[in-house]
Amino acid sequence: MDVVYRAKQDLVIANRILAHMRVLDAYGHVSIRHPHDPTRHFLSRSTGPAIVEMSDIVEFSHDGAPVGLEPRPLYLERFIHGAVYTARPDVHAVLHAHAEDVLPFTISTVPFRPVLQNVGDMGANIPVWDIADRFGTETDLLVRNLDQGRDLAGTLGQGRVALMRSHGFVSAGRTLNDLVRLSVYIPRNARVLMAAMRLGGEIKGLHPGEMAARLAIDPESPAMRRGWELWAREAGCAHLLEG
Repeated sequence: MDVVYRAKQDLVIANRILAHMRVLDAYGHVSIRHPHDPTRHFLSRSTGPAIVEMSDIVEFSHDGAPVGLEPRPLYLERFIHGAVYTARPDVHAVLHAHAEDVLPFTISTVPFRPVLQNVGDMGANIPVWDIADRFGTETDLLVRNLDQGRDLAGTLGQGRVALMRSHGFVSAGRTLNDLVRLSVYIPRNARVLMAAMRLGGEIKGLHPGEMAARLAIDPESPAMRRGWELWAREAGCAHLLEG
């Protein structure tokens, strides 16, 4: 199968999985870098992730402009994706989501940190990007232009996750499967961390060596792809795995 077609089809699967797993709802979006041209990426037109089809996938340059004529509405915050791809040549997939479990950590001084082995490759220090720091207190908190996207990408830095104050988070993947797996477990990590905080007492997170060992696992190994295959079937798109 042509690798460009496969990338688009995998992006459809990723949208369906992330919607099924409640990482995305009617809002939020996921993208994949073009497999042949690193200066471009694929992202759906503006529509609900649970209903994304192949015909919805649009090719973009990293400035947020569609490649060719595209009359359909586009995601307002598409600039997040291009800014991250430009800043991070190692990143091949990007997600922006608003999962509620993560939101308390975007408005609190309590740091969001990995406490589950599944997110050991998330990084120890998760920064919080506040759009007001540079763009003032009269925005609608949406990343509406490339300047704002670049500022967010700067906060993400060389990490894998950055929170967005009162808004959500952005995550970066080495592969699309890697991104989807991590993004599924980020809200779960938030729920477990919050539950532990309610218990009181010391909370033990992951040790640096444990995080390094987790990050060293091949994201495309059979064990790390197990979730992709199961979740695709649960999301009703098993036919796309081979088609």
